[in-house]
Amino acid sequence: MKPHFKQIVTIILSAFLLSCSSSEEPAPITTTPPVVNPPTTPNPPIASSINYLALGDSYTIGQSVCATCRFPEQLKTSLNAMYSSTISLKIIATTGWTTSNLLSSINTQNPEPNYDLVTLLIGVNNQYQRRNFSVYEKEFPELVTKAIMLAKGDRKNVVVISIPDYAYTPYGKALAGDQTSTISSEIDQYNSFAEKYCINNQIAFVSITDITRQGLNSPNLVASDGLHPSETAYKMFVDKMMPEIKKALHN
Repeated sequence: MKPHFKQIVTIILSAFLLSCSSSEEPAPITTTPPVVNPPTTPNPPIASSINYLALGDSYTIGQSVCATCRFPEQLKTSLNAMYSSTISLKIIATTGWTTSNLLSSINTQNPEPNYDLVTLLIGVNNQYQRRNFSVYEKEFPELVTKAIMLAKGDRKNVVVISIPDYAYTPYGKALAGDQTSTISSEIDQYNSFAEKYCINNQIAFVSITDITRQGLNSPNLVASDGLHPSETAYKMFVDKMMPEIKKALHN
């Protein structure tokens, strides 16, 4: 083989070997980043013993749901799960009560003013029984004043809850027919007055009315009587109330 021909063959072989080695690149090394869980913020401690008073009507006593299904009991259970405190609960509420009935019962029972938390949900029966709105305008502030007094005189320990809208239940729809909007507008009137009063007096106000307005589209939110909230709806009440409840207890 001639020398110049050997050189040509050598060059061709070298180029072939280089192309093979360059195409066989080493596989990239992949690493799985470690899983980093976000830090959990523990709930600040509260008093070792909490006295809770729930004032209201059928929505507080839990008409047509089990005793542990009503929202005050569910709230108590949720607080027990969050804290190591002992939660004692007293309920002053009866189905059908108006603001007048609740005021009268509080005066009769005369509970001790030693509550760390007081919730108030009242007014639907004023509307349902066609009481003059002026009665609510007079008695709702009186009930808030009573609630503050019972909450050791501290307005920060009081949480007011809006009135549910029963127009969005099978019972309400059958009762009012095409006039369900009238019920809703009147409920809005009561809630607007209560919310404005609470804002002006630095009282916590939680609106749960929007939850109850899902009742016709979500039947699981209505109790077996076709009128009152179900256990599921009350759970949603508690979830929405909890931020204000925590503020009250951390006060």
